[in-house]
Formats: sequence, structure tokens, C-alpha cells
Amino acid sequence: MGSHGIKDRVAIVGMGCTPFVEAWEKGTDDLLIDAAQETFASAGIAKDDVDAFWLGTAQTGMSGMVLSKPLQLQNKPVTRVENMCATGSEALRQAAYAVASGAYDVAMAVGVEKVKDGGFQGLNAFPVPGDGTARTLTAAAMFSMVAPAYGHKYGVSEEEMRAVLSHIASKNHYNGARNPRAQFRKEIAPEKISAMPKLAGQLGVFDCAGVADGAAAAIVVRAEDAYKYTDKPLFIKALSMVAGNGSGVIDPEYDYTTFWEIAACAKDAYAQAGVTDPRNEIAMAEVHDCFTPTELVLMEDLQFADRGTAWKEVLAGAFNLDGRLPVNPDGGLKSFGHPVGASGLRMMFEAWLQLRGEAPADRRIPETDRKLALTHNLGGYPGEMVSFISILGNELG
Repeated sequence: MGSHGIKDRVAIVGMGCTPFVEAWEKGTDDLLIDAAQETFASAGIAKDDVDAFWLGTAQTGMSGMVLSKPLQLQNKPVTRVENMCATGSEALRQAAYAVASGAYDVAMAVGVEKVKDGGFQGLNAFPVPGDGTARTLTAAAMFSMVAPAYGHKYGVSEEEMRAVLSHIASKNHYNGARNPRAQFRKEIAPEKISAMPKLAGQLGVFDCAGVADGAAAAIVVRAEDAYKYTDKPLFIKALSMVAGNGSGVIDPEYDYTTFWEIAACAKDAYAQAGVTDPRNEIAMAEVHDCFTPTELVLMEDLQFADRGTAWKEVLAGAFNLDGRLPVNPDGGLKSFGHPVGASGLRMMFEAWLQLRGEAPADRRIPETDRKLALTHNLGGYPGEMVSFISILGNELG
């Protein structure tokens, strides 16, 4: 990898996040204003103090005017970005690099998606001419192939795999039930999840993340200026992005038990941050659990578990809220919801709360001497995806 990173050169000094819900009573402008106002207040600044803005949205609007109009920005640069489900993370990455370059002193990343009023379950991509290798399956169908492939490779029976997937979903609903901003706020027992009707392969209703409306935002400055805005900044240790080339679609060696792009992205992120032992240096992780088998494979691609062992660690509670490495303490996509353009920033918002000791007491991660949080965001499907990873810390060095 060719990234030198910007470790400890940029800090997050303000964040905000709306509830992720079916917001029938609010439009895109309302969501953007709500997230922005909370973020400005968090950093103790006004909108005019921000030098430049990056807006992430997949399909809710075109151009930077989607943000400049509702915020009534005057003569400010606003760049609209999109990178599938990693769109919000992409906005933060570009804002952070702009500050690190010296081009701006204060930058803001905002992510938003307003999809429920369209009458669709999720986003609708425009039909783009291809080379004939594109798959026509639903997202659930494509990710459902991970479960039997993993079970076959590592000797996990269908019954054991069902228990693993149900534990992941139940864990995330347990955490989400303690999150007032989450879309789904009820605990669900693993046996109830296992009994749900199947949608694709082994995946049932509760193996799939919800689609929601929502917005989230962050303000970044140079690290040396951070304490002008807050006494508890988060320092960026790593920002890694990998765009796959889609080769898994046509490569007979691809077996659905790993996501190549994520493994490469993790390697780069850890190199940027100087992390050599992720499972013992990371205090918490927010990962892209679009479907339950996705979270299972991520535990190995992110080096939180050895190959072929993550299923045992899941059942042992290693990634529970009180486990050795809590994963998705805010409920994840599964329970918090997934407004595509905002999800990446929502993950960072949870790291912001947890590392600052501001998460609600009933879902706060255990006290630890580990000071790093990881967020992981992906877009696409097995064999053809983009991957983003951030590592954040509450101390320099």
C-alpha cells in the first residue's frame, strides 16, 4: 500500500447524529440542519467558522447545494461525494486530508440519506452498461452465500452457523435497545431470530440491516488546534480506503469466506496507525454488519480472530458489549439503521461517545487501558466492493 497516512495531524472536535428512523415528518433539509446544529454546538463554533464542507449522499441529491441551501452557507466550497455505502466515511476522509494539507483550518463532513419517502426498500442504482459479469441477485442473496461457504470451509454445521448468525443479530439488537437514536430498539432472543422466515439462503428477516433516514456530521481541525474547541478531541490515527476491481465475480478461486478489499484495507490502516496487535490494542469497533454473515467474516478480515475461529469467538461472547472487544456497541447497521450516506459518520459518532466517556451507562464499553476505536464501512458485494477503515484515539502518540 502506498499511503503514508496523517496520524495525529488531524482531530475531530465536534460531532452530531440524528436518530435513524423512518422520518416521514422530516425532509432532507431538516435532517441536515439537525445534524449540523448539533455538530456546531459540540465544537462551539458557528457555520461561518467552517472553511469548507464535504457532503456525502448516495442518491438523495446532486451537488453541494444540497447542503448549502438548507444551511444558507455564504460563499463556501461544498463538495458532494459518493462511494456506495462508504459515502459518509469518504466525506470525512476528504475533509481530514484537506485540513492536513493546510488548505483549510476547519472543515466539516456531513452525510445524509432520505430514502423512505421513495417507497423503496433501499437505494436504486441507475442501470449502467457493463461487461456482462454483473450479478442480478439481491444484496441479501449475494451475502447469503457467505454462510454456507464459511461453514463448508471450516467445518461448521448449518445448525451451528444458524446459532452464530442469530447471536450476532441478537447482540446488535441488545445494544440498539439501549440506544435512543437507533431505528430498532427491542431486544430479540437468538431462538426467535432463528425461527424467522427466510429471505435468501439461510438469512432470515433479522439477519438483514434496516433502511432508514438520517444524517450525521463531524468537524475536523489540525491536531495542534484541537484543544481550542474541546477538551476531549479524537485524534485521527488512520484513514484507509480500498476500491476493489471486481475480480471476485469472475475468479474461480474466490470462495466467499473473506473480503479481499477489507483485509488489504485493514493492513494499510494498521500500518498507518502503528497498530501491531489489533485485538489487544483496539478498545471497540463499529463494523458494517449489513448482513449477519458479513460481521462474522469481518472479525477475521480485521484480524480480531484467527481464520476459521471467529464463529467460536462469536458464540463465546468475545464481541458482546461486555466482551474482550465490543463490536457495534450502538447496535450497528442491524439495529441503528442504514441511511447510506450517513452510516460511516454514524460509526465515528459512536467512537466519539465511547472514547469520551459519554455513551449511555447501560451500553458503555468496559473500562480498559486501550485508547483506540476502529470503524469499518464497506460498499458493494462479496468479490466486488469498496472498503474504508478509520482508527481514532483520544490521546496523541
